[in-house]
Amino acid sequence: MNRNDWITQAARLQAAQQAFALVTVLRAEAPTSAKPGDKALVTADGQIHGWIGGGCAQPAVLKTVRRALADGQSQTIRIAPTDTTAERTLGDVLEFGMACHSGGTLELFVDPVLPATQLTVFGDSPVARALVGLAPRVGLCVALVAEGAMSSDHPDASVVLASDEASHVVSQLNSGGYAVVATQGRRDLPGLKAALALAPSHLWFVASERKAGVLRSSLVAGGEDADRVAGIIAPAGESIGAQTPEEIALSVLAAVVAAHRGRATHRQEPAPLAPPAAGQEDAVMPAKSCCGGAQQAADPTPASQTPAVTVANGPQAVKKSCCGS
Repeated sequence: MNRNDWITQAARLQAAQQAFALVTVLRAEAPTSAKPGDKALVTADGQIHGWIGGGCAQPAVLKTVRRALADGQSQTIRIAPTDTTAERTLGDVLEFGMACHSGGTLELFVDPVLPATQLTVFGDSPVARALVGLAPRVGLCVALVAEGAMSSDHPDASVVLASDEASHVVSQLNSGGYAVVATQGRRDLPGLKAALALAPSHLWFVASERKAGVLRSSLVAGGEDADRVAGIIAPAGESIGAQTPEEIALSVLAAVVAAHRGRATHRQEPAPLAPPAAGQEDAVMPAKSCCGGAQQAADPTPASQTPAVTVANGPQAVKKSCCGS
């Protein structure tokens, strides 16, 4: 057995964006076959690559790995010989009894390694472009969806889709994750419909409260689920006095990070809507964009009536691992 097999497997699973846990032996009391520093890569389906001891410890390890992959939290565990396999918490250590006759005690650290979280940005506005550039810097996998978009124009995006038709978006991207609609007057309704179709855990809309209210009504009238529509967060972003596209993108990214880290803010409550951040009205009202360019009014054309557009580098959007299905 190659005790360092976990290195090769870790690279393979990370490239495939598959979750796993790295389990490291911290302490071992004889008789044990594992030694401090031994490591293994463990998957949720029970595959073990590397070495962390014999079969007696594996049930406790697998149970802990599955928990860690579900909640994303690392955990120190101790496996000690007892008459039962009961578990108990001792401070920050989770102890498992081991009824196996071999004896010995192991202390291990279980560290989950999860795929990058997907952030789907809708629109090709200055705010959308700035957000696509910023989000990968905090570890998010970014997919950009904008009618007619070219992948060469968005080097920081892992995936670029040139059609915002909802069925096309769903066929190319994983569901869930986070979504930001920053269409800013150009194809607002198709962008919102496609974003809702992905069923993200949080959906932000870069728009004023008034504009968001009008479009929510249009979405419900068009058959979208009222509860899901009510969950659209607008105005988007943390209140930092943002005025430029880059500042607005930063405020939106701050809200995404807060949601990702389990921090709720007043901007993440769908109702009642919070007032827009200072300067954000100019970025989303139809009259004028934050950079001085005139914006179009919200496009009422249903997504089903918009023709599919291919990405410049081929007839199909290239699915990259972190955002593709």
